Amino acid sequence: MSPFGGLTIAGNRLPRRYRLLLGAVFFIGSPVTAFAQSADDQELAAIKAEMRMLEGRLQAIEQRRHAATASQTAHSAPAKSSVIHKSAPKVETARVGAAPHTSGRNAPVYPAASAGSGIMPVSTAGFAPAAVSGGDATVPSAPAPAATEVHQTPPPLFQWLGNQRNEAHRTSIDLSSSSPLAITQTEVDHLPPIFQIGNLTVRLGGFVDFSNIWRSSNMTSGPATAWNNFPYANSPNHGLSEERFSAQLTRFSTLLEANPTKSVRLQAYVESDFGGSGGTTNSVQINGYTPRLRQGYFTFTEKNWGLHVLMGQAWSLTTNYAKGVIPRQEQLPAVTDNNQIPGITFTRVPQIRIAKDWDRKYWIALSIEDPQATVGFSDALSSGGTLPASYGRLAGPRVYYANSGGVLLNPNTQYSYNPAPDIVLKTAVDTSFGHYEVFGLARWFRGLVQPAGENHTHKSTQFGGGVGAGMTVPLGTDKLQLTGNVLAGQGVGRYGPSLIPDTTFDHNGNPSPVPEIMGSLGLVGHPAKSVLLYTYGGVESAGRRTYLGADGFQHGYGATDLNLSGCEYEFGTCSAQTRTLASLTTGGWWHFLDGHYGSVMGGLQYTYIRKFAFKGNDGADHAVDPTTYGHTVYVTFRYYPFQQ
Repeated sequence: MSPFGGLTIAGNRLPRRYRLLLGAVFFIGSPVTAFAQSADDQELAAIKAEMRMLEGRLQAIEQRRHAATASQTAHSAPAKSSVIHKSAPKVETARVGAAPHTSGRNAPVYPAASAGSGIMPVSTAGFAPAAVSGGDATVPSAPAPAATEVHQTPPPLFQWLGNQRNEAHRTSIDLSSSSPLAITQTEVDHLPPIFQIGNLTVRLGGFVDFSNIWRSSNMTSGPATAWNNFPYANSPNHGLSEERFSAQLTRFSTLLEANPTKSVRLQAYVESDFGGSGGTTNSVQINGYTPRLRQGYFTFTEKNWGLHVLMGQAWSLTTNYAKGVIPRQEQLPAVTDNNQIPGITFTRVPQIRIAKDWDRKYWIALSIEDPQATVGFSDALSSGGTLPASYGRLAGPRVYYANSGGVLLNPNTQYSYNPAPDIVLKTAVDTSFGHYEVFGLARWFRGLVQPAGENHTHKSTQFGGGVGAGMTVPLGTDKLQLTGNVLAGQGVGRYGPSLIPDTTFDHNGNPSPVPEIMGSLGLVGHPAKSVLLYTYGGVESAGRRTYLGADGFQHGYGATDLNLSGCEYEFGTCSAQTRTLASLTTGGWWHFLDGHYGSVMGGLQYTYIRKFAFKGNDGADHAVDPTTYGHTVYVTFRYYPFQQ
């Protein structure tokens, strides 16, 4: 008989809802679909998650019906003493894809259910078999009593995960990864399609975020901490704590997908939050913070060739990855702060990326990314300003390195001169012992120089870049993972959250890339399915790029003869330049509510930051070594309406 339309239990036709569910399972298990599944891991995960949810709901309904019918039968049994024997309604089970075996002559007997066996219970309450077989005799059975309407309590709005024992409803948020997508991004790939437009499926993801932010120094900042801006003791804000509520991290995403052929996949992804601000934005009355583009790109994948193409704004290829080098698989810290943690490598930039994989195990990728440079100097200097004269000269050159934003760019922000895009080349390997990757970064910096005494400028272009590596390693169990990354080079400050300057200037006015090294190490644990704990340590450190001026002092970045005595007392003058930032972050997430109307998570994060400046003096030949510190605490709640 047909598994879709003809399966019967004890002589009765299987109800329509079960036929649909079993039909879906048979379809998923067919040989034709097996090929598509092997080439479509993400979609398979979404289908399985949806089936588990439906199975859980089916089991819960059947259990309630069984209990209600059994109770009704028990109450009516004394009034029916003429019946020789009547068994209580029972729950038969059918294993998907397995034929029933028989006991006696004609009665089918189905395999018994076991925990985690993938067997769906099928209720026969309210039905009676046409005959009961026993030995060689067939005895007609008593007619089934007429079904009476029983009031059923609707399922709970939410389910407490901590109270579940062999729960039918399985959690819809996966926290087993070292970088769970539900926290770091929106996990839209693991959600079922919401609707379809022609041959295009549409998935929606995101969450509503509420964060309570406390900092030991008042930085007048939203839910993104500028780690390099923690003030020294000279600032009145140094000992003035900051308390702030924010919903700006509320995030929404849309994933559109089409499969023109079995081997070709087209995807478009857009992700936004409310981390922007306009000219009229304030927190006095309306808190009108504006939407901003986080990511917006489209991808082309040819599975048979192992070819992947990305165009648009996405996480830089320099970002550490948890698997492969494909988008939405980045290894991002599971923290709340929108500026991550010091030491990791990341940007989100427009780019063109081409990647190739071999058996989804070995990867190589080339990315051409939008460039931008940050500039630091020991003296006050803006684009078009004049540098202090170098030793032996009477005047210094004038330098130009940035312009204010024009059409569709921010007019209040400076944009650097960019002679060429940044280029990233990365190789990665996925093994049973973890994910490993190495990459190279190439950058170019440009300025316009007007030499002293001349009435014309000339272009000056300098090369920078570096090398980096990353890893994600399970520590003997899938409940504990070690992650790490490192980047070292010249002119790579833009790729760290602390934004140590990329370049300064030499005595001739040429851009001079600043040497820097950054890195982080993290430990991520999963003591329970609904709990994730983490701790990260990170550091960013810069080297010196200075020249000796005609005044006998050093100029550039990393000068060690500056008078820094004012850094030690309130309202003093402090021009210290950052040498090193080190941080320690710890926290966790608890997925404490889960149900058919969404999920809720709570998070707690603490970060300690320590900032060290290049040494100076107090004006009397005594060394001064300014340092400062800061604390941040986040308490966060997120509602995931699509994670059901």
